[in-house]
Amino acid sequence: MALSLSSSQLAGPYTGLRSATPFDHSPSSVSLAQHVQSGVRLASARKGCRGVAAMAGTGKFFVGGNWKCNGTKDSIKKLVSDLNSATFEPDVDIVVAPPFVYLDLVKNTLTDRIEVSAQNSWVGKGGAFTGEISVEQLKDIGVQWVILGHSERRHIIGEKDEFIGKKAAYALSEGLKVIACIGELLEEREAGKTFDVCFQQLKAYADFVPSWDDIVIAYEPVWAIGTGKVASPEQAQEVHVALRDWLKKNVSAEVASKTRIIYGGSVNGGNSAELAKKEDIDGFLVGGASLKGPEFATIVNSVTAKKVAA
Repeated sequence: MALSLSSSQLAGPYTGLRSATPFDHSPSSVSLAQHVQSGVRLASARKGCRGVAAMAGTGKFFVGGNWKCNGTKDSIKKLVSDLNSATFEPDVDIVVAPPFVYLDLVKNTLTDRIEVSAQNSWVGKGGAFTGEISVEQLKDIGVQWVILGHSERRHIIGEKDEFIGKKAAYALSEGLKVIACIGELLEEREAGKTFDVCFQQLKAYADFVPSWDDIVIAYEPVWAIGTGKVASPEQAQEVHVALRDWLKKNVSAEVASKTRIIYGGSVNGGNSAELAKKEDIDGFLVGGASLKGPEFATIVNSVTAKKVAA
């Protein structure tokens, strides 16, 4: 059954969008990369947080490639060709998310080994919503997944937790699978608020989604996205354990075990194997490196490191 949203929930200005100018130049948006690259010491996520018990996930390894707002018709044809000729380990779910205008091209030319995702979708049925893409339109061209809650949607466009949760619920109710992104800003990590922020974002999904069967959680610390600063395997594992523990306590032990929690934030062919060895890292959401077919294949095949570690 489709999620029903009232007219007040869809009225403008939308309650899910902050009133600030979307493309602001606040310290949290512009100076983030500069701040990270200045060599600041990254605080532990555990500061002021309660302890959690480890509980490894049981889901199949998952690697997503978020192509963001990159590519031309020619470059994407080349990337698809590289992916079609790559050799992938069999026990990995692989998804790529091209820009909207190339979704149909990629869906029609990419190997069936790789599923296709959108980078965003609207909160309800289509209509008079200029610039938006509906779930129904995505399904019409065979798209299977959608990325929601990415930090660039949260902190640049201004989408709020509740709005993102409703978008996820609608997509799931209409048969799309969801890559549900969460993650803290640098100043939030430094203040010891990593867990609080991630739990709040996770709760917004839990409050609305009808089921967790078709959700993959992507933990992406904002300070590591596109900055070249990757969380250490220990930092990532620490948060993944806490997220799984939250699911166990607030949803169910079954959901905690089955839901895949993947890591994103400057993942590349050189660091993916070490990250993959951690028992609660169930895969990756890859940005820039997913635009390079051979390197993306290396990241996908880092599942072999997890097998060795197990």
